Amino acid sequence: MARFCLPRDIYHGTGALETLKTLKGKRAMICVGGGSMKRGGFLKKVEDYLHEAGMETALFEGIESDPSVETVMKGAEAMLKFEPDWIIAMGGGSPIDAAKAMWIKYEYPECTFEDMCKVFGLPKLRTKAHFVAISSTSGTATEVTAFSIITDYQKGIKFPIADFEITPDIAIVDPELTLTMPQKLCAHTGMDALTHDLEAIVAVAHSPYSDALAIHSMKMIRDSLVKSYHGDAAARAVMHDAQCLAGMSFSNALLGIVHSLAHKTGAAFSGGHIIHGAANAMYLPKVIKFNSTVPFAMDRYVMCAKELGLAGAETSKEASLNALIAWVRKFNDDLNIPHSIKDYAANGLPGEGMVSKEEFESKAAQIAENAMGDACTGCNPRQMDASLMEKVLRACYDDSEIDF
Repeated sequence: MARFCLPRDIYHGTGALETLKTLKGKRAMICVGGGSMKRGGFLKKVEDYLHEAGMETALFEGIESDPSVETVMKGAEAMLKFEPDWIIAMGGGSPIDAAKAMWIKYEYPECTFEDMCKVFGLPKLRTKAHFVAISSTSGTATEVTAFSIITDYQKGIKFPIADFEITPDIAIVDPELTLTMPQKLCAHTGMDALTHDLEAIVAVAHSPYSDALAIHSMKMIRDSLVKSYHGDAAARAVMHDAQCLAGMSFSNALLGIVHSLAHKTGAAFSGGHIIHGAANAMYLPKVIKFNSTVPFAMDRYVMCAKELGLAGAETSKEASLNALIAWVRKFNDDLNIPHSIKDYAANGLPGEGMVSKEEFESKAAQIAENAMGDACTGCNPRQMDASLMEKVLRACYDDSEIDF
């Protein structure tokens, strides 16, 4: 028996934010990031709608990109003092992910971060509060997923929290919030969404339910991502829906080693963070090729190439696979994302590598070992060991072919 879990309600389309004024409760804690929601006037709208619903509100702001364990603990402490019956998380993936982890600690103050990271091992939530997620970026889809990514900076590792208990009660997918996304963020989040689709399709826990969502999302991304990157408002709205569909798919089908490696390389190097969506974009072509040695995965990739209508996809399996890989790589070119860790820079431009060969060599084996323990590794279609993981990582470093 399998399970397919989504938020109880998903409100989508222009004006969806207004649904907040229909909530029933006494107190709402609003969790936001660095200020874009305030500058855009959306935070005030949220506060006004909640006040119209008769609620007292409190604000926990300043949640950083790649939120830390320390931020989670501070937010949970604020919730314990305010005692909200609604948690409203608003912004990109970072504030929503952080608020999910805060929610766990608020409901179970004795719960440690290590307890949170036990895959599908959380106790029942909603004993104190329900959760609303309002997405402002088009990629993570954390507004509809059972996942949260929190960074332990002392260890230099991003840890996924995975449990259906942290699937939000309400998701609000309003495209108005995406119109101020900077171009680079649009590129990275869009490739994150595409990676969700292509990993969910070959994940061992996939189902007809997750397949339908991922395939349709992928076609929407095919038609709209580059237009969205160049500021097309209609394409931004399409991408906001597409990433949400991708999230519903992978939250149930789960993911694979693209995400395992992205989680474990994101905070590993001294030159700065490798942004999650950029990491996925760089690693995805290598992992598609690597996984294609498994007949099941090869057949699924061929199906994707045909569904997308890629040139040459009808001639042979190998041609279909190569067409799919080339299609992903062209997105990286069109979106100004480099093809390797070596060429990655903090500003997302090629040619200004921030990870030296020496540092990479000193950390590669440990990163591979850490990736083996990631929650996403178990659903990858090709079974892994640390040696194989390191081979994939090395190919991602310098854009070389993987030694199978």
